[in-house]
Amino acid sequence: MKTTATVLRSMGHKSPFAESKPLKRVELELEPPQPGELLVKVRAAGLCHSDLSVITGKRPRVMPMALGHEAAGEVVEIGSAGSAFSPGDHVVLAFVPACGDCPFCRQGRPALCEAGAAANHNGTLLGGHHRLQDDGGNDVHHHLGVSAFSDHIVVSERSAVVVPNDLPFEIAALFGCAVLTGAGAVLNTAAEALPAASIGVFGLGGVGLAALLAAKSQGASEIVAVDRVPRCNDRDRRHGR
Repeated sequence: MKTTATVLRSMGHKSPFAESKPLKRVELELEPPQPGELLVKVRAAGLCHSDLSVITGKRPRVMPMALGHEAAGEVVEIGSAGSAFSPGDHVVLAFVPACGDCPFCRQGRPALCEAGAAANHNGTLLGGHHRLQDDGGNDVHHHLGVSAFSDHIVVSERSAVVVPNDLPFEIAALFGCAVLTGAGAVLNTAAEALPAASIGVFGLGGVGLAALLAAKSQGASEIVAVDRVPRCNDRDRRHGR
């Protein structure tokens, strides 16, 4: 089938991107899902700073690449008869597909999955495959196993997590990166220090705000939030945080 995706063909572009125009919306060939994979209709996707860092080259990736990774969508087709997923499931996409078998996964640290890191580095799905091709039959790489700036994507089942169908897609998408990173840092990395009397959060973008909310959920009596961008601090004060 065909999908329309946002493709980056070279890195090192400078902002403002509205002037340098590094991205192109193009039609690509999307292969059907194989065993252990899903065809997903993307319903919401966020623009994360990691996407911008690929464009500038601060986070080097193999080119060309269909960008986007913070997203939520609806399962359209499953590649395995015995899959735990079903068409119609609402899913959040995870930017590190965890294999479940490597030493880190077995230690309960899936964010450090060796196979997931290798696949992300190589621009493939977890199984090492490409499912995107341009009109010349050339592979287009997957961004963090997701490539969410597309209308339809094929992902590993290990890149998807089912969420309640009444959760709005635009909110669910944030759990794919901003909440996973910010709240995860508080609830997991800083777990030994919780509950803490006071918590400091530096940077009040999507990740920082997720960290702030997680800190609030842990009952900290004082939360100090700092950002060098005045409007972020003003926004935080307006919300009484």
